[in-house]
Amino acid sequence: MRIDLHTHSTASDGTDTPAELVRNAVAAGLDVVALTDHDTTRGHAEALKTLADLDTGLTLVTGAELSCRTDGVSLHMLAYLFDADEPELLRQRELVRDDRVPRARAMVAKLQELGVAITWEQVARIAGDGSIGRPHVASALVELGVVDSVDEAFSSQWLSDHGRVHVPRHELNPFDAIRLVKAAGGVTVVAHPLAVTRGAVVAESALVRLAEAGLDGIEVDHMNHDEPTRARLRGLAAELGLLTTGSSDYHGSRKTVRLGEYSTDPEIYGEIVRRASGAFPVPGTGGHA
Repeated sequence: MRIDLHTHSTASDGTDTPAELVRNAVAAGLDVVALTDHDTTRGHAEALKTLADLDTGLTLVTGAELSCRTDGVSLHMLAYLFDADEPELLRQRELVRDDRVPRARAMVAKLQELGVAITWEQVARIAGDGSIGRPHVASALVELGVVDSVDEAFSSQWLSDHGRVHVPRHELNPFDAIRLVKAAGGVTVVAHPLAVTRGAVVAESALVRLAEAGLDGIEVDHMNHDEPTRARLRGLAAELGLLTTGSSDYHGSRKTVRLGEYSTDPEIYGEIVRRASGAFPVPGTGGHA
């Protein structure tokens, strides 16, 4: 089985619509794909409709990537198969989303102060109907020729957490995120925990505390983890009794990684499904969950 548990659509900062993402997952030969847009489940309905219209064995896992912060460091929490209508978790996701527009406007203003010819209209056009965020500002910088790639835009020179145009935002405490997702019947996995290319990373001591609080797993096989980092994370996961996943973190054309480039072991996927009670994987009409 080929299982990719971390992808994004235009509902947040990917370039594929949810429908396109499902069709592309089928074309890539995936058996399971999770749609995990940032702080939103808005793309799920379109993805599920597209799946129902296709004669495919692909299974869709619903989820989200929650924006968190601990010890002053950004942390992304993948949440799978939770009840999307659970009131408190929904309220927290809305608080994060509502903060995105004023934050992005503030970043644009800072860039303009630095002499960059960026406009809010340009960033809004790139975001379209998605939940606006730093990747859209980064794409604008690429369009303007200020940087060569989105990854370069996330350097300390520009958009990283300690960059010149960083603007703080509302983020969940990850311990609260674990509690809320579990209350909604979901499963939690820390995304790319040691991706040093993205800036400061959470300390391993924080991962220990998160495991003690009920964290289910950590994302190990990821484009921003080299082999020594993956080995280190596998060892830590074994010590803490955590599941280990692998995922593309696909964003369409915004990143070079391909759907299914990194994947999750079927036994691990089965354990994630077993632990969930808020929602269940949805099989296409040509296959089984």
